[in-house]
Amino acid sequence: MTTQPPGGGRIIAALKSAGVGFVVALPDIVTSDGLLWPISRDPDFRLVRICKEDEGVAICTGLSFAGKRAILLMQQTGFLDSVNAIRAVAVEYQQPVVMLVGLQGKEPGVAPSRSTKVSVNIVEPILDAMGIAHHLVETDDDVSAIAPAIETAYAASRPVCVLIGRPPSVPA
Repeated sequence: MTTQPPGGGRIIAALKSAGVGFVVALPDIVTSDGLLWPISRDPDFRLVRICKEDEGVAICTGLSFAGKRAILLMQQTGFLDSVNAIRAVAVEYQQPVVMLVGLQGKEPGVAPSRSTKVSVNIVEPILDAMGIAHHLVETDDDVSAIAPAIETAYAASRPVCVLIGRPPSVPA
């Protein structure tokens, strides 16, 4: 088992292996260097820049209706701002909205529920209350959960959340 931060290149490869073609995003300090900027230069992805995260919920849903796979890349503060849209569209209408959520301020090696940051420690209980499956990606070993989570979301037409607990390394 490694304690290395998640590899940005490995995360991008996992997204590609799960058939993701669209990345709907707002920049966030946790994932920008290791994911967002490399994705923005990758011809295999179409980057959709948004102003508010709840817009991304609707865009990802629309893309799924068109037979396209997308992820919504945001920070936990944007997730918190979007709870009503996630509840209404993704949960109640059972849509495969896949969220990659950077946990800004999360302490390395500390479970999100044990974080001293309120904006971090409330995320998992909210996901649990809404019945949204979630996976913590904090080390390079954790990246292997991403593609199966995306596959399950689309197969079951249910939302899923991948919590990014440490900034991913910048792909070479």
